[in-house]
Amino acid sequence: MNLRLQTVLHQRGIRPEALAEVCQVDPKTVSRWLGGRVPHPKHRYRVAHHLRVEEAFLWPPEPETLRVPKNVELVATYPNRAEVPRETWLSLLREAIEQIDVLVFSATFFVQSNPQVVKMLTEQAGQGARVRLCFGDPNGAAVAARGREEGIGETLSAKIRASLTYYRPLLSQERCEVRLHDTTLYNSLFRYDENLMVNPHIWGQPASANPVFQLKRVDNTGWFDNYTESFDAIWADAQPWAP
Repeated sequence: MNLRLQTVLHQRGIRPEALAEVCQVDPKTVSRWLGGRVPHPKHRYRVAHHLRVEEAFLWPPEPETLRVPKNVELVATYPNRAEVPRETWLSLLREAIEQIDVLVFSATFFVQSNPQVVKMLTEQAGQGARVRLCFGDPNGAAVAARGREEGIGETLSAKIRASLTYYRPLLSQERCEVRLHDTTLYNSLFRYDENLMVNPHIWGQPASANPVFQLKRVDNTGWFDNYTESFDAIWADAQPWAP
């Protein structure tokens, strides 16, 4: 309903039929205007002129539609990691055929939320995918600092050791590597071919409580490549895990 047009007609004491005569249209057309339909520009001008009000008051311009650039890589956002549907993680893993990269401190959720993840990684590697898993060094300075910041002390080191035990079978698989890094992480990264889950780290909070951004690579100048290049840099300095 166009309440502004109705109100002005009432204030001016003008009946819809009279307005229809001024605009030389059928009274039913004015009824449609009162119901919310926007008149033709020439009729909007006549109505506004006759009622002595601004045309924009009776028919405010519609807000511009948000135009998303074609190269935007952001697919979805989640307020915290727990909000990412389990099926999203599984489908991304199942559909990856070339590259699977994981950069984390412990990522205990990765295997606990999906007990079949090691089997799935093995299968993907058997089909030709390269699997690179990079965990925090439980004896490193970066993990110790992170544990202090989160207020959990040596618990983070223990979580990493526990998480690593699940991935022992991967060490004997071709195209599968597990390394340990001693780097201050600003994000946890989970790459599946051209898809990337980015879990930013907020100081003093566990990664699970922080948001997740889902990216899909569009070209070689966007966020996706910046994040994956940072993975490659950390991977190059990481040491092979030798349990």
